[in-house]
Amino acid sequence: MLKATTFGKKAGLLTLAEDTGLEVDALGGRPGVYTARYAPGTDEDRYRKLLNELKDVPEEKRTARFRTVVAIYNPKDDTTKICEGIYEGRIAVELKGSNGFGYDPIFYNVELGKTNAEMTREEKNKVSHRGKALRKAKDILLRDFL
Repeated sequence: MLKATTFGKKAGLLTLAEDTGLEVDALGGRPGVYTARYAPGTDEDRYRKLLNELKDVPEEKRTARFRTVVAIYNPKDDTTKICEGIYEGRIAVELKGSNGFGYDPIFYNVELGKTNAEMTREEKNKVSHRGKALRKAKDILLRDFL
């Protein structure tokens, strides 16, 4: 909300902003809003830190989700509308796959039986938390602004 409101007020334009976090239940929801900066360095540094923190956690207790929140700020009436997309899964015990970025090699989709990094782009787009949130944002934009 802060990003959308701040930039929307400066620009005087309808503004959309989003943020995404990985919430791991065994870690009390961490890394959450700190996902992108959970450890200094590379994506690999971040997911290796996460794997290390979960090294003694059994597979069935490694539940996690990606949550994307989209905020749409309207400067005409100084209001913000919010929607979210959630993608449930687990944190894998080991890395698998080479596609994607970020935590994709360790985020396991139970239904598909593979990590995000093992998915095709089409498979990942179907389950994507960002995709879910942005489809909802599109509905808001079409309904309320067009």
